[in-house]
Amino acid sequence: MSFLRKDYSNEQQKKTLTPGQAKVKIAAFCAYQERSQQEVRDKLYDYGLYSDEVEELISAMITENFINEERFAQSYVRGKFNLKKWGKIKIEQGLKQHKLSPNCIRLGMREIDGDKYWESLLDLAEKKWQAVKENDAFKKKVKVHRYLLGRGFENDLIQVALDQIKKDV
Repeated sequence: MSFLRKDYSNEQQKKTLTPGQAKVKIAAFCAYQERSQQEVRDKLYDYGLYSDEVEELISAMITENFINEERFAQSYVRGKFNLKKWGKIKIEQGLKQHKLSPNCIRLGMREIDGDKYWESLLDLAEKKWQAVKENDAFKKKVKVHRYLLGRGFENDLIQVALDQIKKDV
């Protein structure tokens, strides 16, 4: 005697779309906020399209100016620096994950003003310095240094900022 097996998997069946339906959905997806080609490509594959259909839709989105990699890079850099207070290293890694060209990355990184970058680094370092409850100055410096490295700031700039903070304190 055999029993029917119940399917306990949490995965739902992906709904496949026609290229026409996918174009409408992906246009709305791109209109909502700036997207990279890689994000759009991944989304189209999620819709169940084949590679030739995906590339055709991406080229259509580029010609209709829904996708612009330079514009995306600039928007990404502005957002991550101004809102999340990320450093250049972390921002650049994020852009590389979106598979942008080195030229687009370079254009996007121009959005960061050097003076504002330094002020942001100093501000984060001072706040973290005050927040760390450590009596040993060396351990405190290491903790703040590690935090700023995690935020994507350059090692040499962190050293200068920490030296300046220690003088002020």
